[in-house]
Amino acid sequence: MPDEIDFRFLKNFRRLILTQSRRGKRFVLICGGGRTARNYQQAAKKIGRLTDNDLDWLGIHATRINAHLLRSIFVEVAHKKIVKPTDIINFKKSVLIAAGWKPGNSTDYCAVLLAKKYQAKKILNLSNIDYVFDRDPRTDKNAKPLEKMSWQDFRRLIPKKWSPGLNSPFDPVASRAAQNLGLEVAIINGRDFKSIGSYLAGKKFKGTMIS
Repeated sequence: MPDEIDFRFLKNFRRLILTQSRRGKRFVLICGGGRTARNYQQAAKKIGRLTDNDLDWLGIHATRINAHLLRSIFVEVAHKKIVKPTDIINFKKSVLIAAGWKPGNSTDYCAVLLAKKYQAKKILNLSNIDYVFDRDPRTDKNAKPLEKMSWQDFRRLIPKKWSPGLNSPFDPVASRAAQNLGLEVAIINGRDFKSIGSYLAGKKFKGTMIS
């Protein structure tokens, strides 16, 4: 069923992270709101007159319930608290889990802020697409997948401003910040565990690298 929690994905994701952590890698996992956030936002818009700030808060709380689910499956290796980018945490566990922070940006921006805080140079963005395309593949059958691109080229493809529920491979606010920090972001289909593993191993992967 579309609205059920995909426990098979969570099981496979858990196995991947635990395998990598045993190899010495540490992870900061930032949860998005996904379908849960969009469902709440769409329902609210049908009934009341909500501001973007109201809609953002719905999305933020959706990220937090998702983060608590994720922490529950990593309980033995994760830091005990769900964090925000402003939290001062010296975590010693293999996994730190974060959620949404404040209106005006998505968890993509939280990922950039946490990368800066912990001096990470790479962000892995797990999406529901295999690549970033030069045009919208849903409306243009001639859209071409892009394996590697600059931040300048990527930012030309996405909206200029953030809006609640925006569906973009990486949001505009986060993209500008990532470019300024010189971060590398890889967009990979979250169900393609082979490509995720390849990227973490520094090997060729199926997806888009932005730098």
